Amino acid sequence: MTYLYGASGHAKVVIEILELENVLISGLIDVDPKKKKLLDYPVFQQMPYVSDNNIRLIICIGNNVIRKKLAKDVNAEFATAIHPSANISRRSLVGQGSVIMASVSVNSGATVGNHVILNTNCSIDHDCSLSDYVHISPNAALAGNVIIGEGTHIGIGASIIQGVKIGKWVTIGAGAVIIEDIPDYAVVVGNPGKIIKYNQFNE
Repeated sequence: MTYLYGASGHAKVVIEILELENVLISGLIDVDPKKKKLLDYPVFQQMPYVSDNNIRLIICIGNNVIRKKLAKDVNAEFATAIHPSANISRRSLVGQGSVIMASVSVNSGATVGNHVILNTNCSIDHDCSLSDYVHISPNAALAGNVIIGEGTHIGIGASIIQGVKIGKWVTIGAGAVIIEDIPDYAVVVGNPGKIIKYNQFNE
């Protein structure tokens, strides 16, 4: 039985991926009592009881901090969702709970961690390493041998040149061009990318 945690826009995309994969969706879980259905699937406020505990779950929440917290708190086996149009190298690795959307490319030797979101049409080139809870936004492009730390969000249309290391819980702004290493927690915008502040939150 496959359930989705979160019943908003991100879940709509995951639902359609699973439908294309012919995966039976049993329902969604969302704490908002106003949400009763999403795309004709029932929404529950808590995980339904299943006697054999054979539940597979995908966390459909774009916020990386919340996704990490839920992944630690929920007792379930995590499934992955990979759109059939995605081009995933057989020599790459994709972790549990991750979602790969339409027209994504993941090339040879790349490693994608757990609960990662690879959004529409992003490109992950050879030998990149993405840690857990990373979100790569639509049309972002990572050249070869890029390393992305835990919880980092790469904004829509951003570009990262080869060999760059980006720390954990970094925010890269939309359209930014990254040509040098970025430290943990930095917020970076512009071309070339410049640090404008640092994220402050408890992981």
